[in-house]
Amino acid sequence: MPRSRRPEDPKVVALRETRCLNPHPEAVTDERFASSDFFDARDLAQVKYEMVRAVREEDMPVTVAAAGFGLSRQSYYQAAAALDHGGLPGLVPAKPGPKGAHKLTDEVCAFAEDALAADPGLRSADLSGAIERAFGVRVHARSIERALARRRARRSKSG
Repeated sequence: MPRSRRPEDPKVVALRETRCLNPHPEAVTDERFASSDFFDARDLAQVKYEMVRAVREEDMPVTVAAAGFGLSRQSYYQAAAALDHGGLPGLVPAKPGPKGAHKLTDEVCAFAEDALAADPGLRSADLSGAIERAFGVRVHARSIERALARRRARRSKSG
């Protein structure tokens, strides 16, 4: 008889989706997280906020706070700077990975558009090979299509 899986806690799902799920909630030993339902060691943003607050408002030494909240001293300084710079949203980890089309620069896109203008029957897979030969960058054919569509959309909005 197959065992049914228990549904995952909705809060865990939400924390994971927002990149706020603490990978090591068991490392949080600060008393407030053990004695109150309000404090949730699984919520990394809350853990970081409370760590910074403990240092700033309760004069807890950074080393003691970092250990009690299951983080490093460096994490404290990063969280304090993020809180100062961006408020509470600054404590939410940024999305990983490159920002923007770092391979498909304006120069590469202009090259692709010129190639398409010269030969409208050219497929994006052919463009991928031509871009690799000309610029030494491997780009997926679908990425080229999306980048060129974004350029066309920007042009149509501005002109």
